[in-house]
Amino acid sequence: MSEPLLRRWRTDREIRLRAQLGVFRRGSGDPTSRWGADGSFTRAAQTPAGAGTLHLWCCPDEAVVEARAWGSGAEWLLESVPALLGDDDDVSGFVGHHALVAEAWRRFPHWRVPRSGLVFDAFAPAVIEQKVTGQEAFAGYRALVRRFGTVAPGPFGDDSAGRGLFAPPTARGWATIPSWAWLQASVDGQRSRTLVRAAGHAGRLEEGATVSVAEAHRRLRALPGVGVWTAAEVAQRALGDPDSPSFGDYHVAKDIGWALTGTPVDDDGLAELLEPYAGHRYRVQHLLGLAGHHRPRRAPRMAPRRHLPTRIR
Repeated sequence: MSEPLLRRWRTDREIRLRAQLGVFRRGSGDPTSRWGADGSFTRAAQTPAGAGTLHLWCCPDEAVVEARAWGSGAEWLLESVPALLGDDDDVSGFVGHHALVAEAWRRFPHWRVPRSGLVFDAFAPAVIEQKVTGQEAFAGYRALVRRFGTVAPGPFGDDSAGRGLFAPPTARGWATIPSWAWLQASVDGQRSRTLVRAAGHAGRLEEGATVSVAEAHRRLRALPGVGVWTAAEVAQRALGDPDSPSFGDYHVAKDIGWALTGTPVDDDGLAELLEPYAGHRYRVQHLLGLAGHHRPRRAPRMAPRRHLPTRIR
């Protein structure tokens, strides 16, 4: 096994890895990432230079992040560390117009919108998560990545117990998954077709990390089967966009409405509530989530659906 590449990144801002990088975990069994008992975070990804594994550990007392990376994508991943930890995020002009938003900002002043720079890496699981429960989506993504992904370079991919990390498939890899394998993973034809078609435009999508956020949204929304919700999921993770809230989500509008008004709202109501935060609407969404402001869940969890709606998200 080759030695890892190393980087120490120092910042004047407190870094809390769980708050900063939790959005990249696709369920507790996500085979592409792992939390360590020491608070470290490890993630495998497909980069423009190939598969790589990134291991991050933070020394809060020194405001230093230690990064190690393996694989052909190692150098690319190390270069991406500051942006991944939110160093490109501009919080100027952000004001908490609601008491709960201001309180959440006081509690999490260190949090910044991450930017992975990997568009298809965020796009594939978002499509799989369209219109189904999180439990079903995470299970499907887990099955497909373990079956068609790449064993993560470095020590985290070598696990005799079957819990080693995997980098997800490349765009070409997603496109070559046979139809029966999608169905075995409970991913219906509409979602698999969306992902396979998009793989043919992966180059244009990845360029979204180098063009304006508006242009990146346009390219995503031009794809059949991709709506505002899917584009927002990508923008939040890959593009570091603080202004792409999750319209169309089953929970988000209800949760934010309940938190800010005491009553769940729909997407129109959410747009009205977030209007004063133009430029920072996703920031509000995530800060409220970090602070634990979710409406009470009194009903049992929704069971996986067998007959899926056709509305584009």
